[in-house]
Amino acid sequence: MNDILTSLARNAIMAALGHSVNFDLEEILKKYPELSKNGASFVTLNTTPSMQLRGCIGSIQAYRPLYEDIILNAKSAALHDPRFMPLTLDELNNIKIEVSILTEPKEVTYKDIEDLKSKITPFKDGVVMRYGSHGATYLPQVWEQLPDFDIFFSSLCLKANLDQNCLARHPEILTYQVKKYEEE
Repeated sequence: MNDILTSLARNAIMAALGHSVNFDLEEILKKYPELSKNGASFVTLNTTPSMQLRGCIGSIQAYRPLYEDIILNAKSAALHDPRFMPLTLDELNNIKIEVSILTEPKEVTYKDIEDLKSKITPFKDGVVMRYGSHGATYLPQVWEQLPDFDIFFSSLCLKANLDQNCLARHPEILTYQVKKYEEE
């Protein structure tokens, strides 16, 4: 499945960049019918060999067929991530693609920050934070760069355009896990 999902994402990006592709989606869907079921994915693009983030867009909730979600998120990560200029065809040769398939997010009920700490599993849990009209998420992979709970959450608060101590406001927290597929 690893090769299928990452190839689906790469071919979607190539097609969006105007490059011809040889990918038989109909045949893939016959072989892997589970791709037609609703699913939520994130597509992450990293430059090689430095593995610097070059784009990351995804869906928290499953609301369309998984193959469509991957195709659309791959195109968006390459061309519409507001943090980066659109990817060029030349750059695509130096990009490693990662596809993360998300489980259904579950709300975490907690009394205070210490209680929340006891209910979050670093390196396993992806986290969604919502407060009023603000929200942000970090995939479980982000724990690799931000392995400390306090640093992870203060960064997530900033990503949500809140102050870095926003946990004191008791935002809504949801967690999910991912199955990660990456190009070799």
